[in-house]
Amino acid sequence: MKEHKLRWMASTEQRRWQEQAAGATTIESANLTITDRKYQTFEGFGGCFNELGHVALGGLPAEERNQVMYDLFHPEGEHKLSVCRLPIGASDYALDWYSHNETDGDVAMDFFSIERDREHLIPYIKEALKLNPELVLFASPWSPPTWMKFPKAYNYGTLRWEKDILEAYALYFVKFVQAYAEEGITIHQVHVQNEVVADQKFPSCVWTGQQLREFIRDYLGPAFERHELDTEIWLGTINAPEAWDEWLKKKATDFEGYAGTVLGDPEAYKYIKGVGYQWAGKYGIQRTVQSYPELRYMQTENECGDGENTWFYAKYIFNLYQHYLFNGVHAYIYWNMVLEPKGRSTWGWEQNAMVTVDPATGQYVRNPEYYVMKHYAHFVSPGDIRIGLQGPWSGHATAFLKPDGTKIIVLANPYSEEKELRLSNGSEGYSFRLEPESFHTIVWPG
Repeated sequence: MKEHKLRWMASTEQRRWQEQAAGATTIESANLTITDRKYQTFEGFGGCFNELGHVALGGLPAEERNQVMYDLFHPEGEHKLSVCRLPIGASDYALDWYSHNETDGDVAMDFFSIERDREHLIPYIKEALKLNPELVLFASPWSPPTWMKFPKAYNYGTLRWEKDILEAYALYFVKFVQAYAEEGITIHQVHVQNEVVADQKFPSCVWTGQQLREFIRDYLGPAFERHELDTEIWLGTINAPEAWDEWLKKKATDFEGYAGTVLGDPEAYKYIKGVGYQWAGKYGIQRTVQSYPELRYMQTENECGDGENTWFYAKYIFNLYQHYLFNGVHAYIYWNMVLEPKGRSTWGWEQNAMVTVDPATGQYVRNPEYYVMKHYAHFVSPGDIRIGLQGPWSGHATAFLKPDGTKIIVLANPYSEEKELRLSNGSEGYSFRLEPESFHTIVWPG
């Protein structure tokens, strides 16, 4: 038994990321066993670049700001984030609503501009890229330019389904990718629309599955081909199905309404490299992965809480990581990495963040969800393969195999009393005393 080689990191509400010592046990008594079964190859963890996050970072002195960014992005930092999102135009965490072309009727995109992004988003992204030049970026709009919509507004509404508008909107995506490339920033993926069923008071645009199919097949895919873009097209971000009100029921937001409709068309399918799910999309991902296992999948926006940043909500978020990983995602994306206290958006919703920056004091706090991410992201890297587990604790744990044979096991004790974990790899066993309502990462060297 090479007990000294194994590492065990544990977090409770009172004590975060504490290294512990495991004891020996027999493999016959194991209640969690690592198996040889292999699943998806993981591509990484990340978050979203938003204007309000960059503003929050600006409230820190240089040394503290550099530390936060290092901890989030550097390959030797605490999270080593490797796949991140940015909005095309305003997200609901922009300082105010905007698009990259508000010149009415400019179907040729002569007035397309990313000048606004040079104030916050581009510096934020470039700061991260200095720390991790291999960072993969994907982008999605919350709303098209207002003149392309009915009604003519950033919030609510739908895209005008007219040939010249659809051609112009495909060109809008092309111009965005090209403009960022000129800034030295590669956009590796575009997802057609943030939350396809969100008819919201913040920037949004409702799409049907049939519209997504037609736009990707007849406009966006061919436009990327004509302009010889390497950027991948993803079917995302899908926040359905969930029959949580009559509006959604009427809009046919089931599997067949989105993933099945689009991917079932061979001419649309040929342009699509992956599918992004978030929020109520968690109810649809299992069927999509089962139907199209050859594609790649991503959880594109972590559910955002209420700005209180509690340990209670962190337990819920831990389960979301597990749910999506169990169901085949290749990447998991947090929402706002950094916000000011309460995390209030421009439209009034208070949301959680991994890091809270208080501009009044120039200090920052690592919130509970910072440690949820750390328990997964600190040791699990792009290229690691999710592997199987069996036994009574397998419903609370996820495992990964690294290229050198090291195994990473991430698990929670969700119960209000202490539990014993007896972990086996088939030839050795270790025993762990799991404190109530705690998170754990176990590193078992190969």
